[in-house]
Amino acid sequence: MRKKKVVIIGAGPAGLTAGYELLNKSKKYDVVILEESNVIGGISRTVNYRGNRMDIGGHRFFSKNKEVTNFWEKIMPIQGSPAYDDKKLKRNKSLKKGGPDPEKEDKVMLVRQRVSRIYYLKKFFDYPISMKFQTFKNMGLVRTFSAGCSYLKSIVIKKKEDSLENFYINRFGKKLYSMFFEGYTEKLWGRHPSCISADWGAQRVKSLSIMTVVKDMFNKMFHIKGKVETSLIEEFIYPKYGPGQLWETVAYDFEKKGGKILKNHSVIKIKKSLNKIDSVICKVNDEEEEINGDIFISSMPLKDLVNNMNDVPTEIEKIATGLPYRDFVTVGLLVKKLSLKNETDIKTLNNIVPDCWIYVQESAVKLGRIQIFNNWSPYMVKDVDNTVWIGLEYFCGENDDFWNMSDEECVKFAIDELVNMGIVEEDDILDYHREKVKKAYPAYFDTYEMIDDLIKYLNTIDNLYCVGRNGQHRYNNMDHSMLTSFETVRNILNNSTNKDNIWNVNTELIYHEEK
Repeated sequence: MRKKKVVIIGAGPAGLTAGYELLNKSKKYDVVILEESNVIGGISRTVNYRGNRMDIGGHRFFSKNKEVTNFWEKIMPIQGSPAYDDKKLKRNKSLKKGGPDPEKEDKVMLVRQRVSRIYYLKKFFDYPISMKFQTFKNMGLVRTFSAGCSYLKSIVIKKKEDSLENFYINRFGKKLYSMFFEGYTEKLWGRHPSCISADWGAQRVKSLSIMTVVKDMFNKMFHIKGKVETSLIEEFIYPKYGPGQLWETVAYDFEKKGGKILKNHSVIKIKKSLNKIDSVICKVNDEEEEINGDIFISSMPLKDLVNNMNDVPTEIEKIATGLPYRDFVTVGLLVKKLSLKNETDIKTLNNIVPDCWIYVQESAVKLGRIQIFNNWSPYMVKDVDNTVWIGLEYFCGENDDFWNMSDEECVKFAIDELVNMGIVEEDDILDYHREKVKKAYPAYFDTYEMIDDLIKYLNTIDNLYCVGRNGQHRYNNMDHSMLTSFETVRNILNNSTNKDNIWNVNTELIYHEEK
């Protein structure tokens, strides 16, 4: 009996999960993954620069969904002994009995403490905003009173949630929105929140609000167990050498099961007849190669998918062409030390601030977030005892002025901002590296409001399944992307052509954000 050929476009989390699961659950398929670059993991890859590793975008491994967590732990088990920094600092962590020792083994998930704060007014605020005394002290009496009145008003008078701006105001009040959401959101998307669909907030923030924060605070104070919003979790797991390590391991296991990964295969044409895809044409070393298949799973951007197809109705093509994206530049800086003081009670190596991420709300700078890789995993940094390895995240548009800067110009720009913010001193900088990522963030404006028509059309193509962040044009977390692939594999195995279950991942208001 001839095996059916499954062609998967993209070797990111969604594509690799689909390929791995299909071969794991059935022997009836030949599976090939086409990857346009020469690396594995998509935006979840890890870049190794001279022994210092960069997580592109920052990826906390946390999900309510047991299928996802079981998958992660099957690929890389959770640590059973302390990591280097925990051992040295005598920090207690939740360890897995019988789990691997990260000091002796590499294939291991670390248990890490989640610390993310906002840097605003040259002070640190908890992220999400907490009801601690320090928060009110940092805000000052006038701002605190104004924020309180504004929040009470938002409880009584609800705005129509026809924009991301109104979505935030309904949950936090106009004052807190203007302080902690408005500027950062515009920096991220290049558009004011009043011009962005509320769908983005419904997916990323969901039921998080001031009341959620207060409830969480009281639960912790009185040791009451309850549901916890994703944004409020305190621990997560993380691969020893970053997210790319997990996806490289999945790719290795996939190939051991008989799957193929063809790197540097960029899909440039998709040949379709009626309601079925027959083949894709890839550009490989300036030549074209046609690859036939029975089933096609796509994690490539919806815009590119549709624009590469033949016989697409004009109105559908217009929607796809108009789908917007935000691109991303991250600058890795190796420094002797940070100028920021650790005023928390969390012990860290060299007493650096304990944050994984710092959200930069200062409107005077372009910088969006700072990652401190030492805190994600001590094994991400070549000399973790004597250096600090940070990632500076900038949001931009492909081929805009910032994107087109040379490495030297971009790094100088970034360093000048950090020095002016009082985060580093120029004399402490030892090395740097820049990475650029196209279509990192699918955006929720322009033709996005008509995306349902595009989805309806794609669902008429029986042997096509769209998965992942770019494959669905949704700002999905990594586990959401994986879930779209789990659902796709179930549909393939059950010969189901109804794809609602795939598109419905991460659309329910309380989908997986509570645990």
